[in-house]
Parts: sequence; structure tokens; C-alpha cells
Amino acid sequence: MTLFTALSGQPASISHAGPGHYQRLYQQLYGEAQGAQDAARDFLQAQLAQVEDAPNELPDEPEQLHAWVEQRCAEVAQAYAEYLEQRQQGRPRRYFHNKAHALYVLQRVAPTKQVDGAWLYGLLRYWQDPRFDGLLTTYLEELGDGEAAQNHVVIYRKLLNQHDADSDAGLEDPHYLQGALQMALGLCGEEFLPEVIGYNLGYEQLPLHLLITSYELSELGIDPYYFTLHVTIDNASSGHACKAAQSVLNLLPLGEGRADFYRRVAQGYRLNDLGPGTTAIIKDFNLHDELVALLERKRSYGQHMHSDYCRFEGKTVNQWLALPGQIGAFLQALEDKGWIRRNQDPAESRFWQLIEGAGAAMFGVFSGYEKQVLHDWIAGDWISDRRVPPARPGRGKSLPQDPHPPADPDTQALVDSLRGLPDEQQLQTLIAWMSARRHCTPAGLYATRRFIQLRARLR
Repeated sequence: MTLFTALSGQPASISHAGPGHYQRLYQQLYGEAQGAQDAARDFLQAQLAQVEDAPNELPDEPEQLHAWVEQRCAEVAQAYAEYLEQRQQGRPRRYFHNKAHALYVLQRVAPTKQVDGAWLYGLLRYWQDPRFDGLLTTYLEELGDGEAAQNHVVIYRKLLNQHDADSDAGLEDPHYLQGALQMALGLCGEEFLPEVIGYNLGYEQLPLHLLITSYELSELGIDPYYFTLHVTIDNASSGHACKAAQSVLNLLPLGEGRADFYRRVAQGYRLNDLGPGTTAIIKDFNLHDELVALLERKRSYGQHMHSDYCRFEGKTVNQWLALPGQIGAFLQALEDKGWIRRNQDPAESRFWQLIEGAGAAMFGVFSGYEKQVLHDWIAGDWISDRRVPPARPGRGKSLPQDPHPPADPDTQALVDSLRGLPDEQQLQTLIAWMSARRHCTPAGLYATRRFIQLRARLR
């Protein structure tokens, strides 16, 4: 995230190529479908054209990058200190009005978070070149060095699963842009090397929103570990931000191609500003509108499932659900008849009692996220000043360990395929299992661990 987006939250303009374009491309690249590399190349060229004339935030000389990173970090630290002081003086949360708001944001940034680090995938082929060490270390740390408990994608999926918020319902096409961009860079790393390095430089800076998000998620009882982990590893002194700046200097040509290389680095950096950033998504949230939207999405499934015993404003529930555009009026009718009591404990509302609790007639109809939206909408002011016990970083719901876990067929097949191969050929085989789609699987985690072992042995 570049400084402009980190401080203002305002995204650069987006080039739309038709409804669902980014989502379809995202699925094509993630699925490693035929033609993915050509599609990635065309996409990157189009997106680079979008940022060609955007303001350049990087210092004029690449040798100034380390000082520039340190200055940015100091500015973010100062802004965060001011935020903490405001909170201590009684100011409300800056980002999340309620838990539903936070889960809404976590859902909509999920397409990006679930391919975390993908822009560096194509650089694994340079495992022998020490100039790439910082970039490869960054990628391997995104993959948790092959340990599921530290793999960033595994952690994020666990976070969504803990709150039953892993659905992609309600996501809009622009939410897939950054994820598609990251995978495209990973597939075309050799051809777009300066742009990959520049994108990495921008993405690995510590943004203010990461610090505030971590603080406020904890207040709402949502485990902030995914975000606190990035706060520590993106530091400017020795973490990914420092490594990103040093990588530019390591790979900068010594001859006449230097200026053009750095220009392309700056273009790659600006790709971070495409699409809706985190703070823009935060600002987009409206609790009532989100409730209406999610009920509208469920309307077609429930329009024939209700009896005719209850009528609201002369209509049965099935009649209220029969046509689009009636959800807002239906909610008002429920409120007028006393089935929903706004700004009170939701447990006192008859409609909520149908959804939550032992023997609830509509148990299982709504996901955890959907129930949270409805709960917070009913509660309104009743819960706005109540504090939730802080979540413990890194500790979510744990499942009992199976002493005899089933063998994973992909892992076994990978192990078998490596048997008898020279170390360098093993490395080439392993790289395919460290892609955005595969690295978080059991076989991908094994491949990452084995890659690290072999790389260390061969160097």
C-alpha cells in the first residue's frame, strides 16, 4: 500500500473491462488455467498504462530509498501515537462501528489476502542468485516457511472460518483486482521484474491502517494475529520493508539501463493504488444497506419456505419475499409489529429469537456473519459503547489433534516424484507447489519446507 492510499484511503482510477472481468481473471489465474500467462501479461500491460501518469512518490535517487522508508515509518508511528492518545481521551473507534463492520471488511479484502505474497512467486527460479535473497526470504515468510501455523493464507482462512464469514457473497468485481494483479505479477516475474520489485516495495511498507485495524479488531473480540504478524515483519529496520528497499538497490543495473529500470520500479510501485484500498472499503460500509443486501441475496431461497400464518401489513412472508426491492419495507413492517425492537438487546426481539438460540425455528438459515449484521443492526445504540473482551493474538478455536492423520495423496505423490532426482531437479519440481493456489495445502507446505532445506544445502 503506497503512502497516498495508506494515509488517505483514496484509490486511483480503475479500468473496468466489463462486469465480472476481474473476478473471472482472478479465477483463471488462481486455477492455473490454460492461457493464464498470456492473460496475466495483457492484464499487467493494461494496468500499468493506468498508472503511467500517476504522481511518483519515490525519491529521485534509489540510494535515498532506505532513508525514505525510515521517514515513512516514522510518520506512520507518529500518526498511530496520535490515534492512541485520542482513544485514551475517550474518542470512539476510528474504523469499525461494530463487529459486523469489521467482518464486512475482512470479507471484502479476502481475495487479496488469500493470495498473500503471490507477486513474488515467479522469483523462486532465482534461488541461486544472492541479489534475490531479500525477496525470496519475504516470499518464504509469507508462506510461513512451510508451517501451517505461520502461513499467511492459512491464518487468514482460519480467521474467516472462526466467524463463519468465508463466503464471497456480496463481493464486487473491484475487490478481485489487487489479488488478480498480484498473481499476474507472480506469473510474469521475469518479464516484469522491475515492476514486481516496485510493487513489493509499495506493498511491504507499514501502513497506518494495519496498526489501527489490529487495535480495533482486538477490541471487538476478533483475533488480530494476521494483522499483528504483518506489523512485526514489515518493519523498516530489518523486516520486509527494509528488504524491499535493499532489493531495489541489489538489482539496479550498473550501466545505462539504470534510469529505465528505476522508472519501471516506480510504475510497479504505483500499481498498489489500483482498486479499492482497505480504508476505502471501511468507508463504504452502511449497516442498514448491508442488511438489506444480504437479505435480498437470500430472498429467492426463502420466498416459498414460509407458512401463511403470519401477516405483516396484510402480506405473508412469502409475499414479502416474492419480488425484489421489498426487503427494506419488510424490515420496517417487522419493526412496526414489534417483532424487531431496535436499540435494545436483540434477545428481546422475537425475530432474533427465531434465528438464534436452542430450538430456534430458523436455526442454520443465516451464516455467522449474516447473524452478526442483523444483531448489530437491531442492537444499534444499545451496544455501541459496550466493550468486548480482547481477543488473544494467535489463539483461535482449536480442534483436537488427530494422532493418526490421514495421508495426503498430493503430498505422497510429490514425495514419490522427488525420489531419485538430483537436488536441483527437485527444486524445480517443488516450485510448482509453491504457487498461490497450492502453497497452503499439505503438499504445498511440504514443498516449501523441502525447498528451504535444499536451497540451504546447495548454497
